[in-house]
Amino acid sequence: MADNHPAEDVFRGFLIAVLLHNEVVADRLGLQPVDVAAVILLEMRGPLAVGAISEELGLPSASTTRLVDRLEKAGYVRRVRGERDRRTVTVELVAGGMGDYEAARDASRRHLDAISAHYAPEQVPLLLGLLTRVGEAYRSATEELREGAT
Repeated sequence: MADNHPAEDVFRGFLIAVLLHNEVVADRLGLQPVDVAAVILLEMRGPLAVGAISEELGLPSASTTRLVDRLEKAGYVRRVRGERDRRTVTVELVAGGMGDYEAARDASRRHLDAISAHYAPEQVPLLLGLLTRVGEAYRSATEELREGAT
């Protein structure tokens, strides 16, 4: 059933492209798409406690433990116990283990870099602001859905 919302369809097409790309990257690495999301999160934020990863990705703690197990087995992350409190565990990327991941994302980087030729430097803050607000909107909508609100 087609609806006539061209602007919304452009955005939906964007979402589909991003989701499919994440699926292909995950498949190439032998991981789950949520595992790739965790790697991206760790790239953005640096080392995180297992609980913070769980909260950020909206996963139960047992699922996050399995996610970290998969990433650790693949050589992308390592668990680091706290020096003061050995019960705390932080997950960090393994610098030497990211080669396959970086190779898998090179295609997207190359294509995204080519986009910059279409925009003036003064337009970049506007575009980044838009993407930031879109991300916030989706995080808010996700929370609403998790909480059962409509």
